[in-house]
Amino acid sequence: MKLKYISLIIAMTAASTVSAKEHSEGIHFGVFGDYYDASWENTLGANTGGVNVDDSMGWGAELGYRFNDYWSARFEYADMDFDLSGASTGSQDGERFGLDALYHFDGGPFYGIFGIKSVDVFDSNTFANVGAGYRHHFSDNLFVNAETSVYQGLERSYVDVGAKLGINYFFGTTKAAPKVEAAPAPVKTPVVTKKDSDKDGVLDSRDRCSNTPMMDAVDANGCSKYEEKTVNVKLLVRFPHDNSSVSSDYLNDIDEVVAFLNKHQGAAVVLEGHASIVGDAKYNQVLSKKRADRVAKQLVTKGIDAQRISTIGYGEERLLNTANTLAAHAQNRRVEAAITTTERVKVKRQ
Repeated sequence: MKLKYISLIIAMTAASTVSAKEHSEGIHFGVFGDYYDASWENTLGANTGGVNVDDSMGWGAELGYRFNDYWSARFEYADMDFDLSGASTGSQDGERFGLDALYHFDGGPFYGIFGIKSVDVFDSNTFANVGAGYRHHFSDNLFVNAETSVYQGLERSYVDVGAKLGINYFFGTTKAAPKVEAAPAPVKTPVVTKKDSDKDGVLDSRDRCSNTPMMDAVDANGCSKYEEKTVNVKLLVRFPHDNSSVSSDYLNDIDEVVAFLNKHQGAAVVLEGHASIVGDAKYNQVLSKKRADRVAKQLVTKGIDAQRISTIGYGEERLLNTANTLAAHAQNRRVEAAITTTERVKVKRQ
């Protein structure tokens, strides 16, 4: 029943509204009322009839120091008045003194207790004690505390329980209350419109080429991508025996070459004239050159600069067909040209 009253006192104190700050460091001095349940049996031994030491009500004083938010220590003295039973009845004066270390949970009002005490009744007994307590500040310097502890005898197997209710004065400094600052006014973020007018995937803000065709692949700046591509055109004009006239059958082929050269102004053409093995070799070499010149004249007539055209006669040196037949001779009487260049072409969007 007595333990229930002790627990009730601690709970009522803890439920009070804290009206002052916890201290961070400094000295405190306090006085307290003390209850101690001893329950020692046959303290003086069987030969003397046996004396039982029961509970005690008393008072005491403590002097403590708080090192930081979490740790403090104290010296405690209690003047005790024990009830006796057994062979002898009445009461017996006693005293308790020792040291405690206190751990303050989260730097707040609740704390744990770890200590060692000497309790002197008839003879001296040493105890280790653990417990818990609560502090309530009425002002920055005045506070009450309530706590309970369990005592374990180190010399004898006594297990005791005690409780305290005290009032204390603190000489230290208070812990600064956290500064509460007003929340900053919300900053309005300007709305940025992300626009892509030509729908090429590059925003107008960094698009350097507006209105690119929808089919074109574009680079990081929104401009059409290009690649170098090799292009070529070939020309083959055949001639009758011992003849250098250009047949109208080949005019369309010549026009293709003209269009290619007009599109690629940096390109030039070499016209290669050839002859069959019929007749004198020297004559055939002259004839092959004459055939190349006749095709060159057609290109110039259609607007191609003569500086872009060169001709050469190979005569019988580069025969396509070495057989001595009419069909072979017809294949060898020719003018050939192969024009190759590069052009920059757009890359199409995938």
